[in-house]
Amino acid sequence: MKKIVIIALLGLFISSCKNNDELSIAGKVENAGDIKKVLLYEADQLVDSAFLNESNEFKFRRVTPDPNFYTLVIGEKNFLIVGQNGDALEFKSDYSDSTNTYDIKGSGDSEKIRDFNKLSNEYGKIYQKIQDDYAALINSNPASKDSIYNVLMPQFQSNVDKFSKEAFEFVQANKDNLAGFYAAGTIDQNKYEQQLIVYAEEIKSKFAKNGAVQSFVTKMEGLKPVSIGQFAPDFQLPDQTGKEFKLSDFKGKYILLDFWASWCAPCRDENPNIVKQYEKFKSKNFMVLGVSLDDDRAAWLKAIKDDQLNWPHLSELKRWDGKVTLQYKVEGIPASFILDPEGKIIAKNLRGVELEQFLSKTFK
Repeated sequence: MKKIVIIALLGLFISSCKNNDELSIAGKVENAGDIKKVLLYEADQLVDSAFLNESNEFKFRRVTPDPNFYTLVIGEKNFLIVGQNGDALEFKSDYSDSTNTYDIKGSGDSEKIRDFNKLSNEYGKIYQKIQDDYAALINSNPASKDSIYNVLMPQFQSNVDKFSKEAFEFVQANKDNLAGFYAAGTIDQNKYEQQLIVYAEEIKSKFAKNGAVQSFVTKMEGLKPVSIGQFAPDFQLPDQTGKEFKLSDFKGKYILLDFWASWCAPCRDENPNIVKQYEKFKSKNFMVLGVSLDDDRAAWLKAIKDDQLNWPHLSELKRWDGKVTLQYKVEGIPASFILDPEGKIIAKNLRGVELEQFLSKTFK
């Protein structure tokens, strides 16, 4: 009986020796080769470094009262972990492993991130195969580029959609931890914008001191006024002749508000599809309103003529600094908003077949 009591007390003593005032990270790198040092980033700032000892082990200690993201940079490989005061993380990896598989203990959030990365890698393999197939087919038959793209693009989009679905399910199941937030950053924002806006509201107060989370919350709050279901903010811009028009001047029609530029190759590639849909549905109370991010007036006018874009065009000729571009949170082009006759946003960033399908359903 005395021995049992001593063992129990010893266990209590060991557990009480855990330092709740700091985060410790102990790691080992198998087959490190020429790697001599490990870097530690807190969020995106380099905060420490440690040399590998003779056993290829390293250790870090940090003070972090709230859960935060850390990245271990080992040679050309990065490993994201989460930790806070009281956590004693144990990390182990094999630098020769091309799959970047690693072990992590001592942090539930870090373990979940590891598991999510395994899921992400599986979809990444599918993406890589599609990309390799595309390159091989183009190389053997360059003249069939468009038809090859049309065959493989649906496979690519299906892979993205399936991954985003599983990723969002992971987010929903992990709203109380940073692993869920990490997964949220991998989701197709165009497809899940409304859900991510709601998610941002849910986690806003849970991680009030986490910079990455609060930056995401601010971004989502900024997107809300121009998200699906909201009334599109009005604006006023000049057309090619200098005449001023308001968005509200076109109220009463379905509008494809198209942000584009003459210098944007994907925009120019999409223009024939927009022309096709415009011609098909313009008799059904549908119009296109172009907002250009050009800063060269001559190039803007030439692109309108060359691409036969026979609808109203507006521009501030200020590239990304235009007030409307900033108002609508346009960070990449082509970007588009479909408005109903009342001016409510009913769809965003539809291109190719998706645009045709949406309009066909709307005007059936």
